[in-house]
Amino acid sequence: MSDGLVIASTDPIRSFLVAASGDQDHLSDELRDLAASLSTLGSVPYKSLRTVWSAIPASSRPSLRLLLDGSDFVFTSPKPRQKSEELKARLKKLAELAEQREYAELVKDVTPKKDITEPFSSYKDQIGFGLHVVLLMFTGYLVGYAAFRALFNHNPVMNAAGGILGLVCGMLLETVLFIIRASNQDMVKNKAALFSSRLKIKKH
Repeated sequence: MSDGLVIASTDPIRSFLVAASGDQDHLSDELRDLAASLSTLGSVPYKSLRTVWSAIPASSRPSLRLLLDGSDFVFTSPKPRQKSEELKARLKKLAELAEQREYAELVKDVTPKKDITEPFSSYKDQIGFGLHVVLLMFTGYLVGYAAFRALFNHNPVMNAAGGILGLVCGMLLETVLFIIRASNQDMVKNKAALFSSRLKIKKH
């Protein structure tokens, strides 16, 4: 149906269009075909109806007021706006985020908190670890130096050797402590991941 004003087809309008579809004296083939197609519709565009009506001489056509008497306007609802693909993707992502937040809220009391702390995850951690190693090595050196000084009667060579031995022992101790801390963190993460996977399986 064409754009513009649309009116409901009444008996006078249909009769006029049927008569116009056979009027070979005043209407062209195109206008007769138009009148024939409009006569079968429940509502007709006013512009098309007036085109057919205007082509017929005034002496052979009804007045426009009488032709339109009893007819009502027909209003069509606008087509719903189509959502763009970008908007659809954004709405889908928002829905997924909302579902994830809802799930996290549901299991927050039974799911262990995620440990997002990783070894040396920041410059502050790296500097702190380095200072700790240096301090432990220095302490080991002093302890070894003092012990060998007391044992070997202030022998400079043995004192230095004792300090080096203490330094090495400090490095080994720090290495063992680091391995223990890393192993404990891995165990905690594995347990949390296993618990979370079991919980998701039960949910589905």
